[in-house]
Parts: sequence; C-alpha cells; structure tokens
Amino acid sequence: MNIQDLLAPEVMILDLQATTKRAALKEIIASLYNAGKIRDEQEFLEGILAREAQTTTGLGEGIAMPHSKNAAVITPTIAFARSGKGVDYDSLDGQPVELFFMIAVPTDANDTHLQALANLSRYLLQDGFMAKLKTAPTSEAVWDLFAGDEVPTTLGSHVAADAPYLVAVTACTTGIAHTYMAEEALKKEAEKLGVHIKVETNGASGVGNRLTPEDIANAQGVIVAADKKVEMQRFDGKRLIKRPVADGIRKPDELIDLALQDGAPVFHAAGDETPSDNHAQDLSIGKAFYQHLMSGVSSMLPFVFGGGIAIALAFLIDQSLGVAHDQLASLGTYHAIAALFKQIGGAAFGFMLPVLAGYIAY
Repeated sequence: MNIQDLLAPEVMILDLQATTKRAALKEIIASLYNAGKIRDEQEFLEGILAREAQTTTGLGEGIAMPHSKNAAVITPTIAFARSGKGVDYDSLDGQPVELFFMIAVPTDANDTHLQALANLSRYLLQDGFMAKLKTAPTSEAVWDLFAGDEVPTTLGSHVAADAPYLVAVTACTTGIAHTYMAEEALKKEAEKLGVHIKVETNGASGVGNRLTPEDIANAQGVIVAADKKVEMQRFDGKRLIKRPVADGIRKPDELIDLALQDGAPVFHAAGDETPSDNHAQDLSIGKAFYQHLMSGVSSMLPFVFGGGIAIALAFLIDQSLGVAHDQLASLGTYHAIAALFKQIGGAAFGFMLPVLAGYIAY
C-alpha cells in the first residue's frame, strides 16, 4: 500500500474555510463523511480530539497530522486539506497550520497502512515538496505528487565510511505520525551533518528496524525521542540523550550534536533511567508523570468509547421500544436487550481503571 492508495482526491479540500482548530477538524471530517469514508462524524471527531488531548498533532513548519484509529472509519484514508490563511492549531512551533493530513484508520485494520504513513513523512521532509503542495492547482495534481511506492532516497550515500555512528529510537503514544516524522527528521539531519544513524521505530505495528546488540555496541551515542516507555536496559553504559518525540522532529540537529559530545550523559540501567547533565533537557517529575499517564490513557480509551456506546444503545433501545411512565427510573434496563447493553457498557467501564493503572505501571 502506498500513499496514493490512502490519499483520496474526492475528500481533498484545497481552500479550507475554517479559522480555528476545532472548526478545521470538523470541516475535514465532514468531507470524509460525505465521501463515505467514515460512518459517524461525531464519533470520529471524539477520537481525533482524544488524540489531540495527549499532545498536539501540529508538527510545526505549517503541517498538522490529526489522526485516529477509530470504529467509525469504513476505509483507511488520508484526507488532505490546505488553508490559504493558516489555522491557529497550537502547533509545536506556535505557527499557523497550512497543510493538513487527517489520517483515518479502522480499529480492525492491519498494519499495511503504517508503511504508507512512514512514506508520507519522507515526502514531507523533502526539500521543496511543501511548496509544491501549496501551489498544486487541483486535487489530482496533489495526488500525482505522491507517485510511487516509496520515496527515492540517498540517505547515507554521501557520508564517509569512518564518520561517527549513532543509534536512535522514536516513539509516540499512538505510534502513527510523530514516530515516523521523528525517524525521517533524524535521518535527514544526520545525512546533512555527515553522520551515520540507524533509527528504530516503536510504532503501532510494533518495533521496526530493531537495533541489534552490535548496532548499540558500535554506536558512539544513543538518542531516544519518545513519549512512551521503550526498552532502555540495552543502552546501559552508552552516552544517551532522552527527549520527547517532538524534539526528534523539530530539533534533530541539537539531539545529534548532544549525542556526539564527550560530555554527554552516560545511561546506567541499574539506576535512574533518565540520564542527566547540564546540556540535556531531562524529564522533570511532571513530564515523567505525563508520559506514563498518557501510556495508560491511550490504552484505556477503547474501553471508554466501547462502554459509552453500549450504554447509549441501552437508552436508545428503551426509548424506541417505550418505557412505562412509572418505570422511567429503569430507563436503560427496562427491556432485556437494553439491560444487556447496559451490562456490557458497565463491564467495559469497570475495566477502565485497571487498564489505566496497568499500563501506567508498564
């Protein structure tokens, strides 16, 4: 599956009218709904907003990638939208967003779309590619820009054989957009700086391009750009820089420079897993708490959505079939089928706290 398999010209918006973040999201979602790509606008919007609550998908440089793996999605789709005025989106760099790529994925989808999303990151990081997107006259012209199964790349071809070698790990809470954007940003910057780098992605499909013990042993330093827990013990004794995944996207040059410095902090697995020195932006107690909390919340959300939908169906069934006036207090459990949905919803809600606690602990 390549980008063109997901990028649908019929849902593209080349002149987005919205001027606020929420309005922009709703306008793009309406386009998906009108094209038959999703079955419920409100359900999908709630999924998008839940992802935004974790951390903004405004990646900077005028790009936003709102995304959700959601039961309302019928067909995996990337909806492209372009704003001439820019939208205040709470982006990582504080700048307005001009180019939107809304990623809609069904909850039962396989992982073939993830490689396409990784390729999308490679396209967007190509010099001059965003300018082409901003000036493409038609939806078909935008679609044509993403020709081919994979972006041609020469990364590493101009780096000397004896150049410094680094390894890196990228990961975000959902493992879709930020993970692969950070991977490509680090690769591109390493090429520019004359440094060899191997990047492991902890994405929604699992671990990609896994670092081997030999890779780690040969590396002069390690970069971990992640918003969730990754396997850290293997880096014991290595110089290591640990930052949020957003820094992997926006500050790859800084991370590479810090990882190569002789004074870079050395990671010790037996102690605190976060290295510290005067140069690195270590995770504060608040940021560490946020990171662990988001790992739990992202795993808990399916139970929240599923339980809420089941309980809503219970009330809908009783309202449709009718409830005796003196039994209104039993609304949602009056009929047997409604009571069953109410019980299922209650059970799902009952899993919320155990799942939240378990994944925070993980």
